[in-house]
Amino acid sequence: MVLAPGSEPVHRATRRYDEWREALRHDFVALDVAPDRSRASSFAGSSRSATLAHLQVSEVGSVAQTCRRTPQLAGHDDREYLQVGMLARGTASLEQDGRSTVLHPGDLALYETGRPFRWSFGGDWVLQVFTWPRECVDLADAESAAVTACRFGGRSGLGRMVGGVLQDLVADPPQLSAAGAVRLADEVGGLVATLAGERTAGLSVAAGERSRAALRTRVEQYVAEHLDDPDLGPASIAAAHFVSPRQLHRLFADSGESVTRRIRRTRLERARRDLGDRRLAGASITQVARRYGFTDLAAFSRAFRATYGVSPRGYRASG
Repeated sequence: MVLAPGSEPVHRATRRYDEWREALRHDFVALDVAPDRSRASSFAGSSRSATLAHLQVSEVGSVAQTCRRTPQLAGHDDREYLQVGMLARGTASLEQDGRSTVLHPGDLALYETGRPFRWSFGGDWVLQVFTWPRECVDLADAESAAVTACRFGGRSGLGRMVGGVLQDLVADPPQLSAAGAVRLADEVGGLVATLAGERTAGLSVAAGERSRAALRTRVEQYVAEHLDDPDLGPASIAAAHFVSPRQLHRLFADSGESVTRRIRRTRLERARRDLGDRRLAGASITQVARRYGFTDLAAFSRAFRATYGVSPRGYRASG
């Protein structure tokens, strides 16, 4: 799957199993699809997708079937995505990380493509799917693993608010500048992260875990204050906090994000913020990149485009 920022909406429809499997692979990720053979004569499948920077908004519908993301398929992809499935019609069940849940219209659930999952649909169904590159959603791996395949009701509370925003994106994807699309994709991803985080907020935290959380907070603050240092990395951070690099890596592994990944994401977020700030229009892209530790402009541009779906120059021009 490759997100194509700014592309025109794509519509697909078919009455053949093989074409349907290929359409799902092309628009989402590779899946092992097993339709209900009793419906062979009346099989039909359709999808509609649009992109808002690094967010893909889709609506998919077909007949009774099972769609499995096997360990083999999950292991073959270079990039991982976080997806939200919101059921619009029919019934469906989702399994991942040892949990399963049943969805009814209006319900939504999170899942990740980097690990096996299974969707089972009964009868005719329509599913609205929202896809972000995993690194673009500020949700720790441990938090995500605790809420995948959990049902979030879309008829009350925060679920209703988030579901309403998602449904509006499907019904009428807005036409935005490149910068506006990135901001909206981030904000909607933030809403999803908040919804997931609230589900795990009530979990008890042992004293040792609190200590690790406090250390991680100090490390994150240190990272934010030293982004301009090209040599910022696990070794220098560990030395500054009187822990071994092994302890530092274990700290972030427990929290679901590597040290290097955190540094890279924070640098890109800060650079994107400055490029969109009209008060800083006098600063060149090279100056912005160096301000946040990117000494190679070409590498910065590649990382920025890979994360946000637009070049730094294109992002600034559309702001």
